[in-house]
Amino acid sequence: MRRLPFLALIAVIACASPVTRPGSGPRPGPEGSAAVQSGGPDGESPAPTGPGPISIAGGGGPANDLERFRDIEWLRDRHLVIPVAGVGRDRIEDTFVAGRDGGERQHNAVDILAPRSTPVLAADDGVLLRMSSNNLGGITIFAADPDRRFVYYYAHLERYHSDMYVGRKLTKGDTIGYVGTSGNAPKDVPHLHFQIMRWPADGKFWAGEPINPYPILHVAKIR
Repeated sequence: MRRLPFLALIAVIACASPVTRPGSGPRPGPEGSAAVQSGGPDGESPAPTGPGPISIAGGGGPANDLERFRDIEWLRDRHLVIPVAGVGRDRIEDTFVAGRDGGERQHNAVDILAPRSTPVLAADDGVLLRMSSNNLGGITIFAADPDRRFVYYYAHLERYHSDMYVGRKLTKGDTIGYVGTSGNAPKDVPHLHFQIMRWPADGKFWAGEPINPYPILHVAKIR
């Protein structure tokens, strides 16, 4: 698989502020427990409780930059699939740092436009952590990779696939729901809000540090 050069990758990964990583390696977590199913975010883009979005170009010195670069490389090596069926890479725009609510918050995700009811696919293998609804994100799903190193957040769904439940094992490419306009999405612009976050040390997976999905999906598979 051809990789982007390090400097080119830096150029496409946006940030709001530098971060300090609270640790490394897989994070343990329960499957289907009450703790996993309770609480949760209030909005379309969960606001991190720690430092701002992850960036290779952020501060902290060469060692931290290299660690962040390795995170992106690890995600690229997962060979994610684009989480909306039939959507090519050229149809995904980098809206990670776009403002929302008049600049009150940052998007921290990419929006993938597709016709209503297009299947939404699991971007990676792993486990389904939460199925919930909120005013901004609408009908949402949180999932994690098998090592619980990263969290995948899918929002604005029209509905869930009937086979979904909290704790379900996922295989990349599984249909988990359908593109819609729930929450605060414009009713004439169906799309998937797709967000990647690092699993935080405190286990509050809905509030992890966001990572720009755009350079990762740039090499993702199309289903």
